Amino acid sequence: MNKDSRIFIADKSRMEGLSLICCLKDRGYTNIITAEIDLTDQLAVRNFFLIEKPEYVFLAAGRVGGIIANQTYPAEFIYSNLQIQNNVIHFAWQSQVKKLIFLASSCIYPRVCPQPMKEEYLLTGLLEPTSESYAIAKIAGIRMCQSYNRQYHTNFVSVIPDNLYGPHDDFNPETAHVLASLIYKFHDAKTKEKNSITLWGTGTPRRGFMYIDDLADACVFLMDNYNSSEIINIGYGEDMMIKDLALLVKDIVGFSGDVVFDKTKPDGTIRKLLDTDRLSQLGWKPKNNLEEGIRKTYQWYRNQRISEEMHQ
Repeated sequence: MNKDSRIFIADKSRMEGLSLICCLKDRGYTNIITAEIDLTDQLAVRNFFLIEKPEYVFLAAGRVGGIIANQTYPAEFIYSNLQIQNNVIHFAWQSQVKKLIFLASSCIYPRVCPQPMKEEYLLTGLLEPTSESYAIAKIAGIRMCQSYNRQYHTNFVSVIPDNLYGPHDDFNPETAHVLASLIYKFHDAKTKEKNSITLWGTGTPRRGFMYIDDLADACVFLMDNYNSSEIINIGYGEDMMIKDLALLVKDIVGFSGDVVFDKTKPDGTIRKLLDTDRLSQLGWKPKNNLEEGIRKTYQWYRNQRISEEMHQ
């Protein structure tokens, strides 16, 4: 990319898009395009590409959520994500976009998968039932990028990020991913002086986590340094038990009560650790460790809550 290249961020309202915009601006890119359009609307997306003619696209848009949201709204998860991907990828090709980065998800890997999860393990086993609709949509997006590359000689790259968190995340406990949900619950319990909080599952599953600014940095790096149809993982190469993660968040937030795990609730996949050798061999490394990232995220969240309370 050149500093004045026309770069489209879809979608600017989510933390992925917001972090990508900041990352690009910090590096001196001056022609960043955003759009207030419904990306599920084929005509709107078609007209946008015809008028704006972006040269590079970061496809970060989509409907996301934790176990509760995935179980409650599977139809919306598969429909919305398929529509967005179909529209953006197809019209990126039709308008001769030079390169596109598609953000998929680690839930594309089999529920029972060798650890750490290498890129070649895709489609080697059954998916985790609690996130199947979302995973199938993301797998379809990957295959769509690869199919357009093969038939039309496009340069569409699919990246698989670890579990993301950071400022501007979704902190709604009904729809949030695990780390944002933990921050909300511990802060709420501390504020209301509760004696304990209850978390879903056994606490024994293991997950890897990635601070959102590191994801943005990796995506910009790959836009400049990776040109392959083969998917590529983005992560730290380390994971942690949910129980230990909860205790870490509890300590950072400053909650003094007990933590209870409701073992009648689902755990999801037992372990999801991404193998990051392919990315490491290209020369990229993350800048934020987990504790630093959580502290930054909680500081941002606490400031947002204080600001909201002042304006009530």
